[in-house]
Amino acid sequence: MQPRQNQSKLFAPIHLGPFSLAHRVVMPGLTRMRTVTDNIPNELMATYYAQRTTAGGFMIAEATIVSPNGNGYANAPGIYTTAQAVGWKRITQAVHAKGGIIFLQLYHAGRQSHVDLIPGGSLPVGPSVVEHPDDLVCTPTGWEPATLNRALETAEVRVLVDDFRKAAVLAQEAGFDGVELHGANGYLVDQFLQDGANQRTDEYGGSFANRSRFLMEIVHALVSVWGSDRVGVRLGPSGTFGSMSDSNPTALFTYATQQLNEFRLAYLHLIEPRIKGSYLDKEGEGPVAAEQLRKVFTGLIIAAGGFDGQSAEDILEKGDADLVAFGRYFISNPDLPDRLRHGFPLNEYHRESFYGGDEHGYTDYPFYEQQAVSY
Repeated sequence: MQPRQNQSKLFAPIHLGPFSLAHRVVMPGLTRMRTVTDNIPNELMATYYAQRTTAGGFMIAEATIVSPNGNGYANAPGIYTTAQAVGWKRITQAVHAKGGIIFLQLYHAGRQSHVDLIPGGSLPVGPSVVEHPDDLVCTPTGWEPATLNRALETAEVRVLVDDFRKAAVLAQEAGFDGVELHGANGYLVDQFLQDGANQRTDEYGGSFANRSRFLMEIVHALVSVWGSDRVGVRLGPSGTFGSMSDSNPTALFTYATQQLNEFRLAYLHLIEPRIKGSYLDKEGEGPVAAEQLRKVFTGLIIAAGGFDGQSAEDILEKGDADLVAFGRYFISNPDLPDRLRHGFPLNEYHRESFYGGDEHGYTDYPFYEQQAVSY
């Protein structure tokens, strides 16, 4: 990864909602699974986020469970109890002390789960019962095939919408600056959107409007708590992670984006389809999702998925995105914006420590200044 020395666009200031950002290097939500007790964020996590904070920088905290039946990863954080909100407050305070802005990413895993992750050993839930035997879930005892889910009743869908609203309230109490709805990566919102997973015949299935209804109702609930300029949405147009598929993805995501325009959101966060989970699945393929939806979305776009310093500058220069998120390299470089700004070499990431563990591969990646002193 060879970053550019002079990245005028990447380091130009920009307004996101009510916030003035010093640069356009975004840390996206990155599942790291470092909680220990009751999905409560802890001091180790506070250190991790503080390390990656820059004054005037924007980050999105990792996918955070909104309901007890919504967990898809052992030791992932939650935001459905007061104790979890208190745990998150340590993190928001650490980020704010360094002048950063932080949103909380809200999610429900839906069918991407396992009975060992759900209270009472209940079945995971989803829009429909559709086999997806190749999907693996990180349980307390290791990676296991996802448990085949049951289909949600219509009344249960409405309860889940309110779970997102309650989580948004707790996120305020925890001191976040806003929230992002995770509508990608094969999790519950994505499952409702794409017809490969959604075969319902009620008002949440069938047409684009019906399949988008769950997304829109949640966004409405989040905006009712935060206001539109402190809410973002993450989508994965044509994404296939989590056994996702749709019969007409271009038309579907164009429709959903048009409907999101009505909310005047802080931003739309798009995962490029060349990414599958944490892997670059289509080597050499350029970004296409941001280019497609730039023609539709009227607000800020954050592009994510396989970018380095050069390609980030390119997409900003082209105008298909306004900010760029860096995942794997933010994991391994706590000072990533500084390294990109000055063209410093980057630490390589260690994929084996992405999901779960202790401080190793989490808070022990060196800052460039530490490496320079050691030379």
